[in-house]
Amino acid sequence: MNTKKQLLIIFYRNPELGKVKTRLAASLGDDKALAIYLDLASHTRQITDAFDTDKVVFYSDHIDTEDNWSNDVYQKQLQHGHDLGERMHNAFDWALQSGYQSVCIIGTDCFDLTSELLYKAFNDLHTTDVVIGPARDGGYYLLGMNTLHADFFKNKEWGTYTVYSDTLEDIGNLDLEFALLPILTDVDEIADLPKRYQR
Repeated sequence: MNTKKQLLIIFYRNPELGKVKTRLAASLGDDKALAIYLDLASHTRQITDAFDTDKVVFYSDHIDTEDNWSNDVYQKQLQHGHDLGERMHNAFDWALQSGYQSVCIIGTDCFDLTSELLYKAFNDLHTTDVVIGPARDGGYYLLGMNTLHADFFKNKEWGTYTVYSDTLEDIGNLDLEFALLPILTDVDEIADLPKRYQR
C-alpha cells in the first residue's frame, strides 16, 4: 500500500476569488488576497515537492487533477466534515487507516515554513507521541502524530487564539509526550505579510 510509512497531509482551499484569505481581502481586495494565497501555495509546493515522504493534498471543495500540484508527486483527496476539526480528524483517520505510521498535517498559510522543519517534525515522531508547530495567532501551522487522538479535533473554536493552548491541554489530559517546533507566522492579516507585500 505504501513504502515510506510517513505521510504529509497538505490542507488546501481551492483558489477561488472571494473565497480565500477573506480577512486580507477586507483590507486589500479580493484580487490581491487571491494573489497572495497563490504565492503561499507556491511556497508550500516548493518546500514539499522534493520532500522525501509520501504526500497528499486534501482539497476543500473539489479535486483538481490539472492544477500545479503534480499528480506524479502528490496523492489527491477531498476534505470531508462540517468544520476544520472534523475535516482534519477524517484526514488523519484516512491516513492511519491506509497504513501510515507517522502523519503530519500542514496548511498553505505560512511563508516561514521550511523543508527542514518538516524533516524535524517527522524525526521527532520517532521518539514522541505528538509534534506541534505553534503559530503566532494562537493556532498551529503543523500537527503530527502516530496514533489518532480524536480529542484534538473536538471542542475547539477554530480560527481563534485558543486552538493551540486547548490542544496542549488535550495533550496533557491524555498524558502524551510531545515536541514543539519554532513559533511561526500564519498569514491572515496585513501585519502577517512579509515586507515585500506591505509596500
